[in-house]
Amino acid sequence: MELSVGPNQFFWNAETVRGFYETLAEAPVARVSLGELVCSKRLPFWADEIPHAIEVLQAAGKEVALTTLGLITLKRERAQTADLLNTGVTIEVNDLSALAHIPVGTPFWVGPLVNVYNEGTVRFLAKRGATRICLPPELPLSSIAVLARAGREAGVAIEVWGHGRLPLAISGRCYHARLHDRAKDNCQFICEADPDGRDVDTLDGQKFLAVNGVQTLSQSTASMAHQIEALREAGVSALRLSPQTGDFNAICAGYAARIAGEIDAAALISDLVPRVPGGRLSDGFVQGPSGANWSAA
Repeated sequence: MELSVGPNQFFWNAETVRGFYETLAEAPVARVSLGELVCSKRLPFWADEIPHAIEVLQAAGKEVALTTLGLITLKRERAQTADLLNTGVTIEVNDLSALAHIPVGTPFWVGPLVNVYNEGTVRFLAKRGATRICLPPELPLSSIAVLARAGREAGVAIEVWGHGRLPLAISGRCYHARLHDRAKDNCQFICEADPDGRDVDTLDGQKFLAVNGVQTLSQSTASMAHQIEALREAGVSALRLSPQTGDFNAICAGYAARIAGEIDAAALISDLVPRVPGGRLSDGFVQGPSGANWSAA
């Protein structure tokens, strides 16, 4: 089982992005997907860092892909998606409308925002050119095992969400802008103030969700620390780690050690809890009564 790193879900400035990927080149991960996933308005602020990040990561021997947006709605967003093919870098599809711009047979990856829920979808995407699929994070272990078997039969590697706040939904509305009484078109990029998302509590103060511009996330950080053996037995080829602030390379190293059997789940968890936003972990979608459930609770 390998490690992969997904696209950053949050709005970081160009300097932070540059430092993150320069450092990530030294992390024990096999592949990296990068680019703007959530809001196309953010992209101009750090787009110039993408070629440098690709160069640094590829020089370090990592496979690299460029993600599409998770929700493509505007004409300029369709044009940006089409332009991704001109980069010569593998494309990770997170909105199926991007397939209109990818010639049949061209290899591509599929991200976790695409609803891959059954074997037929795996086979369709494989015939279309998919070589890797990161499954949606809300699937239970039994479904993961079925889809991993379908992936092996179709020649497609199957990844699962291994670490990070879970991407639950993307909306046409911007929650950050609304919170600050701003229109979406005049948001003034207030989401930058919350580099790991902004927590949302219920009216009685219960931890509930997190918001990231137009995106809804889990309040807890999903972690497969307890599920490594079960996922390996199910046939999963890689765990996907989602970028966050702090020493992300240390998080990558912890999961690499856990996969290699050098540390147990308890050791990894003790290292993760002080690092993740809010200090809460969850793995309930894989094995539990609810997504927010945590095996170590």
